[in-house]
Amino acid sequence: MEGKKLKKLIIFYSLEGNTRFIAENISDITGGDLLELKPKEDIKSKGFMRFIWGGRQVVTGKKPELMPINKNPNDYDIIFLGTPIWASRYTPAINSFLDKTKITGKKIALFCCHAGGGNGKAFNMLKEQLKENEILGQIEFKDPLKHDKEEAILRLKKWIEEII
Repeated sequence: MEGKKLKKLIIFYSLEGNTRFIAENISDITGGDLLELKPKEDIKSKGFMRFIWGGRQVVTGKKPELMPINKNPNDYDIIFLGTPIWASRYTPAINSFLDKTKITGKKIALFCCHAGGGNGKAFNMLKEQLKENEILGQIEFKDPLKHDKEEAILRLKKWIEEII
């Protein structure tokens, strides 16, 4: 498979572990490197207020300062970009990353996790933000850690085979 020769990077932010679960499985399947985005100050992952704070941050376009990253996306051929969905949008950590990192001429695959509301505007917003790249495809998962993990991995494998 030609896709095995291409250098892959999985960039993601995860608050509760769902997006990390998918990202780690993408890495296992493709042999790609992982780059987890971590805000210097993140919201708490438990309690109802996380929905209020997270939703407010995405609606206001917050761009939190991120911990230093140790990989350059421009050194890779294919980038998988993953985010939880908050208020129908991608997270502030992804917003910060895309604001500070110019990515052009890459093959990009998008993935997201949500609690049931779907990806809303997130994929369209990401595609607009990454318009100088080739979008290979997109996939979403509903709380994979709370539902059928094996089914999520099977869907993921099939999707990766289709796009690479």
